[in-house]
Order: sequence, then C-alpha cells, then structure tokens
Amino acid sequence: MTTNKPVIEIRYGKIRASIWANTTQNGLRHTVTLSRLYTANGEMKSTDSLWRDDIPLAIKALDEAHTWMYSQHTAPTSETEVKED
Repeated sequence: MTTNKPVIEIRYGKIRASIWANTTQNGLRHTVTLSRLYTANGEMKSTDSLWRDDIPLAIKALDEAHTWMYSQHTAPTSETEVKED
C-alpha cells in the first residue's frame, strides 16, 4: 500500500524532499522524491529539474531524508554495523 500523502516533507527554500511509506512483501519501506517548487501564473507547481544554486539545498534535504529513513529501521541489516561490547 502506498499512501496518498508523504509521511514527512523536508523543505529547504524551494526544494522539497517528500518521504513516502510503502508496504511491500518485505515489510514497510520508505522512498523519497525530490522536487523544486515554483509559481507560474499565480499557481504553485513543482518540477524535478534543479538550477545550479538548488543543488546544495537538495543535498541538505536528501541528507536529512536519509537520516530520517535510516532511523525508522528497527532491525540491523547487512548494511548496518553491529557493535559488540
């Protein structure tokens, strides 16, 4: 099941990273979409094209999205390091 609304949106200026929850055979998974907001004819629109100056903000938004998504995992995976005391 994919929700119609993102579970969280991260905004830096006109850059938006939207995180979506998806139920799969392997359990709950999250995906992220990145967009740039703009106004055309008084109407708010979005595009996936970025200007040069949007890139640093996109990096920040994606980094924060990654941190949030990573924090949602409860069990270690092959990609996580397990530390033993």
